Amino acid sequence: MTNPCIICVAITGSLPTKENNPAVPISISEQIESTHEAFEAGAAIAHCHVRDDEGKPTSDPERFARLKEGIEKNCHGMIVQLSTGGRSGAGRDRGGMLKLSPDMASLSVGSNNFPTRVYENSPDLVDWLASEMLAHGVKPEIEAFDLGHIVQATRMATDGRLKAPLYVQFVMGVKNSMPADEPIFDFYIETLKRLAPDAQWCAAGIGPAQLTINEWSISKGGHTRTGLEDNVRIDRNTLAPSNAALVRRAVDLCEKYERPVATWQQARDILRLRKVTS
Repeated sequence: MTNPCIICVAITGSLPTKENNPAVPISISEQIESTHEAFEAGAAIAHCHVRDDEGKPTSDPERFARLKEGIEKNCHGMIVQLSTGGRSGAGRDRGGMLKLSPDMASLSVGSNNFPTRVYENSPDLVDWLASEMLAHGVKPEIEAFDLGHIVQATRMATDGRLKAPLYVQFVMGVKNSMPADEPIFDFYIETLKRLAPDAQWCAAGIGPAQLTINEWSISKGGHTRTGLEDNVRIDRNTLAPSNAALVRRAVDLCEKYERPVATWQQARDILRLRKVTS
């Protein structure tokens, strides 16, 4: 294969703590430093959450603004993707940071079960978040936790609620949601190609599924996500020393399958994002 593979690093998330792994970056300064290391290792996208002073997840736009500014200053050209996830806030608070006009933002277009709760994404909220992304020039990364989410995203692109071409991420390995199952993974790819032939796709595996999903996505021609948000270990017995270490593992898989790692310039071209001068 010769098509470049975009590596996204999910640096913090809403759940991991330093008790889970001391390398999890919590403060803004820690996140910027960890992102820079991951960028140097080969990540072209930073998927970002922020925490409050107690280390709890928040959707505070001011904190997102500081993180975005720090990444743009220290990781020139890296794609900044802010999370609108439901663990950080409720209702329209989840999209308060979209006015910052980041390059990208996550968008879940339907509900599903999480380990201990329902991840609720009502149609009205989904439509509002999508409209805010359109208004502020933000490209959504569709977080597909279920087959129906892929179908819904293509409907939204067809009727203009989302701007094509889509970028869809298959999320697998969440307890009580879709497991890391290769025939299902292959059907996801087939379905997206059938419904949205111009779409790009990536994939994320949670916990022990991370390495498996990294390998499937890279070997099958897609893009991939790694990072301490999704998995705090290198293997069953070893904590990951950094986000960069998980990125380097994905880079090694790209080499195994003869996929060049996408530079930030290539990633911006592939995703049709705004140009940034070198």
